[in-house]
Amino acid sequence: MQSSAIFPLFYLPPVSYFSGLKEFEGAILLETEEHFPKQTYRNRARIYSPNGTLDLIVPVIRGNNGHTKIKDVRISNDFNWQRLHWKSLESCYRNSAYFEFYEDEFSKFYHTKYTNLFDFNFEILQWLMKQLKKPTDFSFTAEYIKEIDPELDFRTKIHFKNTEHDTELRSYFQVFDDREGFKPNLSMVDLLFNQGPQSKNYF
Repeated sequence: MQSSAIFPLFYLPPVSYFSGLKEFEGAILLETEEHFPKQTYRNRARIYSPNGTLDLIVPVIRGNNGHTKIKDVRISNDFNWQRLHWKSLESCYRNSAYFEFYEDEFSKFYHTKYTNLFDFNFEILQWLMKQLKKPTDFSFTAEYIKEIDPELDFRTKIHFKNTEHDTELRSYFQVFDDREGFKPNLSMVDLLFNQGPQSKNYF
């Protein structure tokens, strides 16, 4: 039976992802062999806009049979989705306390062309871990592991349709919380842009 926790690679992962990483520090595998599942955080991030939550979706190219391994999924650059995402992030967080503090480094993800979703997500994860002052020595799966304790399997555990654990997450100040109140488990950048270097203490 698998003893290490397995995490998928998400695009701008939600706060709960980092809570899970902290819980299993030192025994984490990143999933490389799964078939790319549709409608998950693997190519979707959720942020707080003036009109409520907003989903940012990275367009991807999938094989004809729909069974492309996550490590082989390519980003579709047929239109300038990076510009769209960056403009959305700017409009949502320009007035946050720490957006400008991170802007120069963070903007590179939207001004550099990427072809592979896995590589893109991994670079973002490494950057986020660096901001949280966390080690980034991850291991990767060499095959798809089916038999695993559900408590260790984060491949299906964290999903934007699963909100049962959202109430367990502590609140913090958000730019638009005077409009619709606190929204839990948004992308880690929501916490980072609002709390800055203190984000590491949230966990």
